[in-house]
Amino acid sequence: MDHAETPLHPLSALQRNLLMLATIAMGAGMSINFVVVAPLTRKAGLGEVEVAAILTLSTLLYAFMIPQWGRIADRVGRKRVMVFSLIMMGVTNTAFLFTLEAALAGVMTGTALLLTLVFVRLWFGLLTPGLQPASMAAMTDATTPANRAAGLGMLGAGMSIGSILGPAGAAALAPFGALAPLWGTIIFCIVVGILLGFTLPKTVPRDRSMPRPKPLAMFDKRVRPHLAFLVAYFICVGMIQQTLGWFIEDRYNLGDLGEKSGETAVLYTGIVFACMAVATIAVQFGYISRHKPDPRKVLPIGLGIVVIGYVGADTLMAFPLLCASFFIVGVGSALAIPSANALGSLSVTREEQGSAAALMSAAPPAGFIFGPLIGAVLYSVDHALPLVASAVLMTGLTIYAWTLTRRAQAPSA
Repeated sequence: MDHAETPLHPLSALQRNLLMLATIAMGAGMSINFVVVAPLTRKAGLGEVEVAAILTLSTLLYAFMIPQWGRIADRVGRKRVMVFSLIMMGVTNTAFLFTLEAALAGVMTGTALLLTLVFVRLWFGLLTPGLQPASMAAMTDATTPANRAAGLGMLGAGMSIGSILGPAGAAALAPFGALAPLWGTIIFCIVVGILLGFTLPKTVPRDRSMPRPKPLAMFDKRVRPHLAFLVAYFICVGMIQQTLGWFIEDRYNLGDLGEKSGETAVLYTGIVFACMAVATIAVQFGYISRHKPDPRKVLPIGLGIVVIGYVGADTLMAFPLLCASFFIVGVGSALAIPSANALGSLSVTREEQGSAAALMSAAPPAGFIFGPLIGAVLYSVDHALPLVASAVLMTGLTIYAWTLTRRAQAPSA
């Protein structure tokens, strides 16, 4: 039997879809903080840079722990690590929620609040990163070189969709309280973790006679440009996601609403993310999945559309036009992110595509190490700067992508 065409540990369609649902839950659990935490911590008396620093520290630890948890998953079993990761996402977010409640009630303020939030978020960064490497490894073992890129692409798309769906869900839950969206993602993560526990097969010890794809070096010259490109892209995204709640609150004077200011800021921010989510899902499943366009042609188009959305968000004052601008951003990101990931996978041999996809999955957390803090610093100088800076950087990426892809399509002499 040809080992190259036989998955090491096959999974059913239901089990693969649950892996994608798990990454959606993880993405939602991570990104919901940008909608809920930003306006509420400000209300509790913390500054923009302090809030961004809290999230940046946890993201830095999260990125550092990803390979460590990958090794743990190989030892104790991927299913156990995935379930543990999702449950810990719920537990650490619950601790973060209780800390926010204490802050809003005036029980905890100042340095005590800052240190408690840092402590809770560091546990988040320490205990939750296992899902990403464990699910990637499980999907790699469940696929062959012929369909590995598609399988791993599902997981990457799940994380991206979750990172938008989580904040978008705030629009539905915010009327029940400013912290209700955070409760929603907590329950979502725990329920999906339980489902994985009952649905996924027990991890089977690897047959050492069967080959496993070797990991690519982070600075492999074939993947390095694509990885750097994606990190730069997610720095832009991190800058916007960190500051969008503040931007909306300040532009529309929501802080003047008194006790309802927190819920209203979360609601308005959730609506904007919902517009982006609708566009992203519609394009991802209505166009990308069905027509599978050439990523070399689609990438610069998608990036250009994102630039248009950011410029519109900065210059168009009415709230419906802000929503429309981020709808445009959603369209562009749905075109750009899968294309950038696909080009990275296509830069290596078919047998190495799984390793390339796993390597590039590090781009979002790497970008979110720098993006939120940069965005907060710029926002403290001028409220429009994060949008302007992201639009400028995204324009540079558009020009770079257009030049690179045009060169790739040019016929050789």
